This record gives sequence, structure tokens and C-alpha cells, in this order.
Amino acid sequence: MIAGLLLSSALAMPTLAHAEASPALKKEAMAGVDARAKMVQEMVDSVFSFAEPGFQEFKTSEYLTGILEQNGFKITRGVAGIPTAWTATWGEGGPLIALGSDIDGLLGLSQYPGTPTIKPMVEGAPGHGEGHNSGMPLIIAAALAAKDVMVKNGIKGRLMLWPGVAEELLATKAYYVRAGLFKDVDASIFTHVGSNFGTGYGDSGNNGMVSVEYTFKGKTAHAAGQPWSGRSALDGVELMNIGWNMRREHLPLTQRSHYVITNGGGQPNIVPGVASVWYYFREQNFKSIRALYETGTTIAEAAAKATGTTVTKRVLGYAAPNFGNKPMAEVAYKNIQMVGLPKWTAEDQAFAKAAQEANGQPLAPLATTIPPLSSPETRGPSTGGGSDDIGDIMWTVPTITIRFPSNIPSMIGHNVQSAIAMATPIAHKGAVAGAKAVALTVLDLLTTPKIISDAKTYQQTVQFKDEKYDPVLTKDDQPAIHLNHEIMEQMRPKMTQFYYDPSKYSSYLEQLGIKYPNLDTGK
Repeated sequence: MIAGLLLSSALAMPTLAHAEASPALKKEAMAGVDARAKMVQEMVDSVFSFAEPGFQEFKTSEYLTGILEQNGFKITRGVAGIPTAWTATWGEGGPLIALGSDIDGLLGLSQYPGTPTIKPMVEGAPGHGEGHNSGMPLIIAAALAAKDVMVKNGIKGRLMLWPGVAEELLATKAYYVRAGLFKDVDASIFTHVGSNFGTGYGDSGNNGMVSVEYTFKGKTAHAAGQPWSGRSALDGVELMNIGWNMRREHLPLTQRSHYVITNGGGQPNIVPGVASVWYYFREQNFKSIRALYETGTTIAEAAAKATGTTVTKRVLGYAAPNFGNKPMAEVAYKNIQMVGLPKWTAEDQAFAKAAQEANGQPLAPLATTIPPLSSPETRGPSTGGGSDDIGDIMWTVPTITIRFPSNIPSMIGHNVQSAIAMATPIAHKGAVAGAKAVALTVLDLLTTPKIISDAKTYQQTVQFKDEKYDPVLTKDDQPAIHLNHEIMEQMRPKMTQFYYDPSKYSSYLEQLGIKYPNLDTGK
């Protein structure tokens, strides 16, 4: 009876996948990352200075692939029909581990780093107002450190590095999956910048999303002299938006939807013959995303009929709901705990406080405690929110996201506030810590086959139990590589003068003449 009770208790306890790479191997890997701390700083600062938005990450991709080529990686450019996308592969035999992070910036968020107050470097230019400049430098440092340990110790395995192009447009990872980039991958580790150090598993509560542009076509006419001869495409756009806003009241709380008019016509005295509106439809599962998208299309078609116009649609991007892998997350979390948070200096904490004060944000020090492993139970119910197209890869191969502490707490996302720290010692230290966690997790995956086996079983029996990958993309949908081209044609000549030159300056702040910590809040 006692034996039976003990067995029942054991079965009721959560089973944890144990990290099995030896302490000696992990010590080597962490030393390898530390030896590349200067390299991390140069990469983080350089990508920050390029500040390229989605589909225009040409300088960023050239720079990063150049570093990987110099370190023995084979580069395949233009993957999935996307000019700035690539893969970098190394190794023979053993499991294939994919390592990725995003590289794109955001429009209109140019900002001097290390400056607490809002100060654009180039007025109206893009900038890294989320911190994507730090992710691939982290991944590269982790991969090179893991590679060294693998070579020295005869560990079999293959690495595939890839960039998240145009993530802010949620416009590429579904196409990566469709093109088969991950068909031979055994496990995938993704990283994203944050203000603390952690990972999680299960349904993250992030919404999936479809990005679609509706284009209405009507008939031009003199808007004053002969308006009855025209049919306004802009009327179609406006009526669709009115219809959608009326419908919002009767949609689930979990949905998020928003739009911008990308073409409202030419000039007031010409009835607009063409007009377009760009929508993001977000929901929590595949069925609901598709239903929201179909509702939007129905309203668009009704608006066209009401205005005597026609309407067509083009999918510009897609993001599946996020779902992290539990066995992999448990292993990664142990490594995060082993690495620990960066040792913040008094200067780091003072700068973070100055940035918060200057921008009217709640005061919160840089993190000194790692939060618990995030799970559906600890997160609680979700009422919807943002999206990340890493979800498409999560529904293809076992995948986790590791968040690393390179930004300041309390700062607004998709805002210049989140660019302030991203080429400072805070960003550098956070990326080094994240690189260590990734490198250790790679070694665990390669030295302990059971982790990958458990990860695949979890995906099949838990993640796929009630849902399967069901994107709205059709075979005719193509990546929207035209996006942001015009703005970069205008802005790039002004931005090049601000590119970081590590051969002349020890840091980007030095090149810009900014003394760290700059505590001038302007008050």
C-alpha cells in the first residue's frame, strides 16, 4: 500500500527534462561567450546604427553573414524569395539545431542611444525602438562558443542560424516554413529582447494574426464639376472602416484589430479612383484568426457594393499563435538560472532611472531576480495582445523563446523609449548573458538525445492534441518585399553618416560623443 502511494505521488509530480551537458563543457561555453563580449558589443552597436526596417535589412544582413562566413559557416542568401533573408549552417552529423532572432527596426523611431530624453538621430528615420539589434549578435556569439566546444570535444551536431526579417510586419516566418527551411530541424531556439531573463512553455497568450491590405477601385471624376460621374474608392475604404468599427462591439474580448489607410487618393478635386487600407486581425487560435479575417473581407465586399466600387485583397503577412515547448523550456530555464542576471553597476541603474524619469515612466530598477519559469498556470488567462511570427516555427518544430535582459523596465514598446538603452552597456551585458544561456542549451540538446525526444513527444501529444498548424496563406500569396522600400530610399543617405565604425571607436556612444551614464533628464 505504501509502495503504491509513493508510486502515485511520483507520477503526479511534474517530470523535468534534466540538462545533461557536463559542468566542464558548460564552463567552456560560458568562457567562450565571455571571450567574445567585445565582439557582442560591436555587433549590437553596429546593427543599432544601421536601423533598417522590415525587408530593407540589407546592410544588417551583409554585416552579420560576413562575420559568420569568416567563422566557417555556409551562407545561403535570399531564402524563401526574400532578398534580406538567409541561413548560415555549420557541422556534420547529429541533430540540427536552429538558432534565430529578429533584425528589423521600426519606422520613425530614430533615437540617440544613451540619451534619457527623446532625441532623434535623423528626424523621421527608422530606429531600433524594440531592441532587435541585440538578438542576432547574441545568437552568433552563442553559436561560435558552442561550435568551439563541439569541435574540441568531438560533439556531433549541426547549427543553422537564421534572421527574423520584417518581424514587425509579421511577414516572413510563415513563408520560411512554407519554403521548407525547417523541414530537417530537430529543435529551435529563438531569442527576444526584454528587461528580464526567462523562458516559458505552452500557449503564451500572444495572439496570432493575419496582415491584409484591401484595395478599392472606383472611377475618377471632377469632384466639383461632375461628381456624379465618379465612384470614390476612398468611400469604399471609409465605409469598410466604419463597418469594422461597428462590428468591434460584437467581437470577443481576445481580438485585436487595427488599420491604417495606405492610399487615400491623390488630391481633393479628383474623385479617388484607387484607395487602400491595411488591417491587422489578431486572435488566439487558428480558427478564430480565420473567422476574423473572413469577417473583415465580408465587410470590405459589402462596402464595395454600397459605394459602387470593387475590392481586392492581398495578404501581407501571417503569424501563428505562440506555443513554447515544455521539455526544452525546462532545460533552458535551468541554464538561465546557472548564468544569472548581469552584474549591473551603479551607473547602469542610475541611467535606467534617468530614462524612466525623463519619460514619465514608473521607476523600476534593472532586474536582479529571475522570474519563475512561465507556464499557462503561472500566466493565468489571457485577454489577447501582441503577436510574434515565431509561432509559425513553433507549430513546425519544437521551439522555445528565451527573453534576455537588454532593455530598461517600464519603457513603452514600439516607441523611441525602447531604443534609449539599446546601444549601451545595459544592452551589451544582457546580450552576453543571453548568449550563455543559448550556448548551454545547445550543448544540452546535443549531448542528451532524450531532451529532443521528449520535446517531439510533447509537441505531438500536448501541443497538437487539439490544434494543428492552419495558416491562411495560399500558394499564391508572396512575401511583401516592396514594403519600406520608398522610405529607405529617402532616409538611407541621411542615415549612413551615423553608421558605427568599430575600427575607430571603442563603442557607439564614444563615436557619438555621449558620455555614459548620461543622466540629463532635461528637467
